[in-house]
Amino acid sequence: MFAIIGLVVVFGSIVGGFLMEKGKLMVLVQPAELVIIGGAALGTLLIANPLPTVIKIFTGLLGILSGSKYTKDYYLEGLKLLHDIFQFARKSGMAKLEEDIEAPDKSAVFSKYPKLIKDHHVLDFICDTLRTSVSGVVAPHDLDALVETDLEIHHHASLAPIQALATVADALPGLGIVAAVLGVVITMGALGGPPEEIGHKVAAALVGTFLGILMCYGVLGPMAANLTKAAEAESAFYGVLRAGLMAFAKGMAPIIAAEFARRSIPHECRPNFKAMEEACRGSKG
Repeated sequence: MFAIIGLVVVFGSIVGGFLMEKGKLMVLVQPAELVIIGGAALGTLLIANPLPTVIKIFTGLLGILSGSKYTKDYYLEGLKLLHDIFQFARKSGMAKLEEDIEAPDKSAVFSKYPKLIKDHHVLDFICDTLRTSVSGVVAPHDLDALVETDLEIHHHASLAPIQALATVADALPGLGIVAAVLGVVITMGALGGPPEEIGHKVAAALVGTFLGILMCYGVLGPMAANLTKAAEAESAFYGVLRAGLMAFAKGMAPIIAAEFARRSIPHECRPNFKAMEEACRGSKG
């Protein structure tokens, strides 16, 4: 939502200021310049990146419009899920927990949290970590190192489309110059014609530079920064899951393991202990 407001403010300020200076708005409407800049930007994106990365870029851009899902309520759901898993393992035994891990879609514990388990990365991370822990052949510190490696790889993969988008954003001013140069070439071919026509072609050429800079610093650059923060928020959530799972692997009581996870939540999203305890009790009931 805030991303949409930001885009409205950017374009509203530019258009409003241009109109205040008695500018003619239709001069800025240059479809040919958009085709040159937009087509070249898309082409460089396809040249530099495999298809899965391109798909992730557009998926991430659509996700900006919906806002971040990592709210206090979402973190609280994560704490409740961890507590339920740990409580289930303590009451029913590790063998029964292993059955749920192997078929989480049929598990009574996991099915209570559809928002979390619809993210298959979260589900796989929890189940794979628990599966290794339940096996009993991996020491907690070795399991922690394994999980850390897993999270590093996942974070690196989540940054790849962001870096690709940032590269395209950095290229846009240059592509704007390309469009402007082409406009100058066309203008040179029109020398000797009416002054109004030459002025129009010069204006169209300058619009190419304007669009390239605007799209870089006013649209794609901020979007890449937004996606970077989203990737950091995702990493923070996985860090919370890791803290709880590692505490459970070391033999902590369910509520204490959940407390380890709670203390790993960023301050702006962290529920207090009482809220977590009440939520966990309500979930158990």
